Amino acid sequence: MPFYVTTPIYYVNAAPHLGHAYTTIAADVLARHMRQRGEDVFFLTGTDEHGEPVALAAEREGTTPQELADRNAARFQALMPPLEVTNDFFIRTSDPRHERKVQEILSRVRDNGYVYEGKYSGWYCPRCADFKTEAEIAEGNTCPIHHIPLLWEEEENYFFALSRFQEPLERLYSERPDFVLPAHHFNEARSFIAQGLQDVSLTRKTLRWGVRVPWDAGHVFYVWFDALLNYVTALSFAREGEDLLGRFWPADFHLIGKDILKFHAVFWPALLMAAELELPRHLFVHGFLLSPAPEGAGEDSAAQAAVGADGDPAAVEGGAAAEAGAPVEAGAPGAALEKMSKSRGNVIDPFDIVDTFGADALRYYLFREVTFGQDGPVSQAGFAARYETELANEYGNLASRVIAMVVRYRDGRLPGAELDNELAGEFLGLHERVAELMDGARLSAALEEIWQRVRRLNRYVEERAPWQLARDPEQAAELESVLASLVEGLRVVTVLLAPFLPASTERLLASLGRPELALAAAPFGAATEAEPGPLAELAPLFPKV
Repeated sequence: MPFYVTTPIYYVNAAPHLGHAYTTIAADVLARHMRQRGEDVFFLTGTDEHGEPVALAAEREGTTPQELADRNAARFQALMPPLEVTNDFFIRTSDPRHERKVQEILSRVRDNGYVYEGKYSGWYCPRCADFKTEAEIAEGNTCPIHHIPLLWEEEENYFFALSRFQEPLERLYSERPDFVLPAHHFNEARSFIAQGLQDVSLTRKTLRWGVRVPWDAGHVFYVWFDALLNYVTALSFAREGEDLLGRFWPADFHLIGKDILKFHAVFWPALLMAAELELPRHLFVHGFLLSPAPEGAGEDSAAQAAVGADGDPAAVEGGAAAEAGAPVEAGAPGAALEKMSKSRGNVIDPFDIVDTFGADALRYYLFREVTFGQDGPVSQAGFAARYETELANEYGNLASRVIAMVVRYRDGRLPGAELDNELAGEFLGLHERVAELMDGARLSAALEEIWQRVRRLNRYVEERAPWQLARDPEQAAELESVLASLVEGLRVVTVLLAPFLPASTERLLASLGRPELALAAAPFGAATEAEPGPLAELAPLFPKV
């Protein structure tokens, strides 16, 4: 079966940070798991390169929007290999192929009667690139996301008739309770629709950096519609000479940050209906990574509010986890936690984390420390603690001990040894449970299911004490059963951990002489029919930092 997963496209008015890594790694975990199941996977990520904030950031730097986009898009692309991300394509919205498809689809929306010309007046946040409704304006006439003053703007625009999709969207949310996950974000989207939908600007006349409107060259498309369509347009040119739309659309999962829920849960399905395209199966909305900001950091001035002068990519044009990032140790003890933001000075370069702890440790920590789909605090100390107590001690040390004992007591081989039925029972149905959780993008819950067995194997080592069995020749068969059961349990958890820890699990499976990654090989006992290769001694998977 085809499986299509996307991240939002990341905004190029500043360099990538850990928030972008968060969403991208989540999509990669899903993609890797589905490949283990034999699915036909397509994984899309990329950059959003049009819109007012990019144009203003380029002007500030004395360069062109295209030059700024080229420079920062390259930095986002360079982020993928160090994170062990296996995306199938990286889309850039300044790609002429994308622009042509946007023009084609939005012309179809107009031909279908959902576009009209009019005048817009309203309060606008330049960082969100969003006109705010009355219900979305915070105290002091500010943006509730960025806490900056809103700007009053009046423009002659073309409008998208969003209000005509009031009933279709209400019906969608009544018929598909899993359209938006987790449930609290489903309720948030449904509540927004229930307030009553207003028509929205489809084009901007005062901007020049964007996709030209084919029926009126004086306008460019409002950047959100340009950005949202990347999920469809990429499939038309991701592979030379092949249109993948019929093969992979609709998307199985759009992974997004909660600050762009409205655009994906309301605008996006309405736009697809207007264009006569099928709706995605699921939106999964993750929360923010939280950390204290340095004292006195990032105070916004009115000038910054007007132009986004700090280059903050928060909640704009497809910026996925826009300000969700990793922390530096900052702020006084007990300081209030807040969302990661470049303007607040509490983000960290993901390359720094990878250099210190390794990509696998980063991938593990992000979904172990914070339940995927919720807000949660992260810290440098948290990285170190999880690395040492769980990765190094519980998993890495388990692997080293088991392999060392098999090498020492049986020269690395356990041919024909029987498995412990009681231990096997504790693994019964594990791979099916993990697959079920992954089907709902419940990454943290799936990781917890696997880790419970890692801890069970550690207890089994202590309970059965192979070093004591090895002293008694009459316990030879029992020793072989215990060691074989440990090897098999270790193999099972390692296969299931592969989407989270791809490099480490590859090394460990090779050392076990069992490199097979397919989920069909994950049941306990599935690898005992064929003669295993000899176990090879293993260097520490997670050496001390």
